[in-house]
Amino acid sequence: MTADPFLDIPEKVRLKKSLDLPPALPEPELLAKIEELSRKNSPSRKNLGAGCYDHFIPSAVKHIVGRSEFYTAYTPYQAEASQGTLQGIYEYQSLICALTGMDTANASMYDGATAMVEAAFLACRATGRKKIAVSSAVHPEYRKVLKTYSDGADHQLIEVPYDPKTGLTKTDPLELKDSACFIISQPNFFGCIENVASLADQAHKDGALFIVSVDPISLGLLKPPGEYGADVVVGEGQSLGNPQNFGGPGLGLFAVKNAFLRQMPGRIVGKTLDVDGKVGYTLTLQAREQHIRRERAFSNICSNEALCALAACAYLSLMGKNGLRKVAELCLERSNKLKKKLGSLFSAPTFKEFVSKGDKGLDLSGFYPELNGFSLVCVTELSAL
Repeated sequence: MTADPFLDIPEKVRLKKSLDLPPALPEPELLAKIEELSRKNSPSRKNLGAGCYDHFIPSAVKHIVGRSEFYTAYTPYQAEASQGTLQGIYEYQSLICALTGMDTANASMYDGATAMVEAAFLACRATGRKKIAVSSAVHPEYRKVLKTYSDGADHQLIEVPYDPKTGLTKTDPLELKDSACFIISQPNFFGCIENVASLADQAHKDGALFIVSVDPISLGLLKPPGEYGADVVVGEGQSLGNPQNFGGPGLGLFAVKNAFLRQMPGRIVGKTLDVDGKVGYTLTLQAREQHIRRERAFSNICSNEALCALAACAYLSLMGKNGLRKVAELCLERSNKLKKKLGSLFSAPTFKEFVSKGDKGLDLSGFYPELNGFSLVCVTELSAL
């Protein structure tokens, strides 16, 4: 006699009638029905921007991340059985360091928002300070995540206003003496290109770490943060070979100067030699609560975005320095062309996004009530003007 699979489910919560489902269909008809339903979704090519972008993805990227040894792999705890995955992550880390001008990168975080939070908490540990200063021109949703974490950790969040004329972070007055860090975006949420060198100098003068959240595509043209004084670089890596997918998953970039290597959250893959002198890869410096004493762990994030990171690695390898620069140039050229037609609220130079009056892009009133009637317009190399 077969045991009742629902024996332990209380009678009062059991469904007493059949599910209201349509009749079964043959597979070809079912696929046609699903395609019909999918066409009701808004196309991703709408490209609203604000951290999730529509960039061209080479076909080879999709082929690589679709290989079963990558997309079915779990955390590579057993190095001897996971050399392919480990090497892919190591190459990703190396490329992120080259892209950002930093010394060390981790195997990735959940997304751009959580990467920024982890950077702020790194700064609090490193400086012994509790205040976190962040520009109000940083992505509003990132700042919400930062506030949620900060409230729970008893950290104080200070928002530095933006200039309503230029769209840039205000620097006068800027008091950071009690702050663990100063966080900005480059370009910022409005698409404006910040005067990063002066901001870095002010942060360091007051003993704060300088944290920069980047759009990685912009680094095809803009100076890497490591060259203008960034202590920690974070960002959303979705634009590096990952589709929009209606908003996720993301890819949290995270890189530091060597002085903060042992404060870095997440995991790092290292390159070494085995007993036979052959190159091998292994997980190193895993400062997360799953691996060390909980009270000594830097982060409770217990996963990284390895498949998305692999896509970023493949994308950067295929595009190369010249290809990435060309993509950035096209974004800049097409964005400026549209900006001349629509007009721009702010006077600062922009990269691929800008704020314009009207409803041609993402409505900003929900994020910034003072910008009611304005929208964030985004242009990439795939945008048709």
